[in-house]
Amino acid sequence: MARFGLPALLCALAVLCTALLAAEPKSKSCSEVRRLYVSKGFNKNDAPTHEINGDHLKICPQGYTCCSQEMEEKYSLQSKDDFKSVVSEQCNQLQAVFASRYKKFDEFFKELLENAEKSLNDMFVKTYGRLYMQNSELFKDLFGELKRYYVAGSVNLEEMLSDFWARLLERMFRLVNSQYHFTDEYLECVSKYTEQLKPFGDVPRKLKLQVTRAFVAARTFAQGLAVARDVVSKVSVVNPTAQCTQALLKMTYCSHCQGLVSVKPCYNYCSNIMRGCLANQGDLDFEWNNFIDAMLMVAERLEGPFNIESVMDPIDVKISDAIMNMQENSVQVSQKVFQGCGPPKPLPAGRTSRSISEGAFSARFRPYHPEERPTTAAGTSLDRLVTDVKEKLKQAKKFWSSLPGSVCSDERVAAGRGADDDCWNGRGRSRYLFAVTGNGLANQGSNPEVQVDTSKPDILILRQIMALRVMTSKMKNAYNGNDVDFFDISDESSGEGSGSGCEYQQCPSEFEYNATDHSGKSANDKASGTGGLARAQPYLLAVFCSLLLVMQREWR
Repeated sequence: MARFGLPALLCALAVLCTALLAAEPKSKSCSEVRRLYVSKGFNKNDAPTHEINGDHLKICPQGYTCCSQEMEEKYSLQSKDDFKSVVSEQCNQLQAVFASRYKKFDEFFKELLENAEKSLNDMFVKTYGRLYMQNSELFKDLFGELKRYYVAGSVNLEEMLSDFWARLLERMFRLVNSQYHFTDEYLECVSKYTEQLKPFGDVPRKLKLQVTRAFVAARTFAQGLAVARDVVSKVSVVNPTAQCTQALLKMTYCSHCQGLVSVKPCYNYCSNIMRGCLANQGDLDFEWNNFIDAMLMVAERLEGPFNIESVMDPIDVKISDAIMNMQENSVQVSQKVFQGCGPPKPLPAGRTSRSISEGAFSARFRPYHPEERPTTAAGTSLDRLVTDVKEKLKQAKKFWSSLPGSVCSDERVAAGRGADDDCWNGRGRSRYLFAVTGNGLANQGSNPEVQVDTSKPDILILRQIMALRVMTSKMKNAYNGNDVDFFDISDESSGEGSGSGCEYQQCPSEFEYNATDHSGKSANDKASGTGGLARAQPYLLAVFCSLLLVMQREWR
């Protein structure tokens, strides 16, 4: 027995060592993880060649890992940049749509005004000759004010048109009564009879209504496209919170640390993270949809009764009809004016005959035939422009509530809906079991992936909501044919990007929000400190009273 004791012991030790070696896990290679890490421009020395202990990881699952501490930190920054890039990409497409349509509408309206002015000038020179050229500044002023209204909005269209007809009446009255001398005071009296005598027939009333409605609708619609462009541009700049960034890292790159470089995040997992990170953007959806509906309503007006093309295209014909109406009724109009303003002084005979020959209307304006006139500006027509933009508006509806899904539908970001069992769920390669939360800030309290402070809405988003709300109100006014006053909302909706927040209805100014004293304590810190002292006073008083009672008993 003793002879075989040592060999038997050695054999037993060999078997035991073999079993222990078999039980010890092999260190997996991290070559593919390292290759992808270096391909992003990172230092290869950060990445281990084989798995290491992962106790140093703060966000990604610990255990054996292919990620060093430096890799996790750099992946965190990379996931943040990736998120900002993909959101910006989605928003930029929409922003480009509104920018291009605004530019096209703007070019069309401005060229339409230029064409209308040129057409009136060419036809009036041909029809009235020197008479028109001597009074052409009156019509230049008319188109100049219409352009100024479209560009700046600082024109009261009704007052401007009333002034145009009053000035035209003064000029016409002189021409049809060229045998008299009229002072400026007398002509001012004549202009007061414009509404009462209706020397131009019903043209001024109809044209005032048509021009006002058409210009208000056209300008408001163009401004709406500009507001939509600017809102999308500002909201597209996202600044994810620390909690969002952690969730993005866990979703995007923590799978690499486990060597699962080809496994993409589960779609529902991605949806929860995007809804958490884009919670404030989701709150835009309600006002955005109201704004889109209002734009579509005004678009219908532009296609119908408020069509600026149908108003401006024949405006020279309408003004000429008014002039002819005044000429035909000049005797009756003059008699009523003489009765109201008094008899004018006659001119000397020689000057009278010369003035009459120069002032006589030698021709009527030729009939209006729509097929003879140009019907386009900027290479298109209003109907084609409106049809195109209506389709884009409909596609833009619910953009913000669908943005998380749009991001996760990108094959670069997440796995498809059909890969539920072969995707990264934040912990491993398996099905994601949590339900998807709703959109918007209020629904993020139950988000299992991103911790969101639901009490602090984003200030930038609140400003964009207000800008949309104001523009929607103006759209509704324009739809009803009412003039609207515009203001520059660039200051109201300015900001570097979303990220900061404040209480609803209690948003402090930036000065108040950032106010600090020299010691570095904020006003809120001071208030809480003062409040703590005030709250402590009753307790100190109670302790003091108790001590007095004890001492009183001792004295007894």
